[in-house]
Amino acid sequence: MEPSAKPRPRSLSNNLKPEQICQLMAPFGLELDSGQVQQITTWTELLIRWNAKINLTTITKPKEIITRHFAESMCLSKLLALKGRLLDVGSGAGFPGLALKITNPDLSVVLLEPVGKKRAFLKEVIRACGFESVEVRGERIEEYAGGHAAEFDLVTARALGSFGSTLPAMVRCLNAEGELCLWLTHSEASSLSEQDAAFSRLVKWSEPVSLPLSRDREIWRGRVVA
Repeated sequence: MEPSAKPRPRSLSNNLKPEQICQLMAPFGLELDSGQVQQITTWTELLIRWNAKINLTTITKPKEIITRHFAESMCLSKLLALKGRLLDVGSGAGFPGLALKITNPDLSVVLLEPVGKKRAFLKEVIRACGFESVEVRGERIEEYAGGHAAEFDLVTARALGSFGSTLPAMVRCLNAEGELCLWLTHSEASSLSEQDAAFSRLVKWSEPVSLPLSRDREIWRGRVVA
């Protein structure tokens, strides 16, 4: 379809216009077409509406939703060639894993979210945005990993809180060429570093990448140790 034939994205109800969304994405190196902007608009409207009833996010200002949730998630597509199967752990409102479907629609995505109301929200976002090849599951990663070892090319997570048995279970889901990507604050990264001796036999970490517009958040990337 030619660009001129694409439907014009709606504006958010609070007057955050499509061109503003594109401007907010620019510091992250993200260039979006009108269809991608429409998906972000639809998702953001749902997030604001649902968040009034269930706790999906503490970030409620639309501009911050765009930068902190969408842009920080989607910028991984500038660091990696994303393909194959992605597992997102503790998906919540869909970040970072489901957001990567916007930049990489061919990804096959599994979202793990143990809270039923959040799973309902994710399913509504998937329906409203027209996402395909997305599965929403209610297991915790420790349970899920037992039956899905070495199945994924990428495992993502944000705001894990603790690593303990979680990180080893995530690593078990990666195939031999797979990569683990964690969105961490500096304090969370320090906690991970303190446990590095235990995890070094599982994951070899690359230099963390600082997120644009942030002093405290970064992406950690690790590959399975052969």
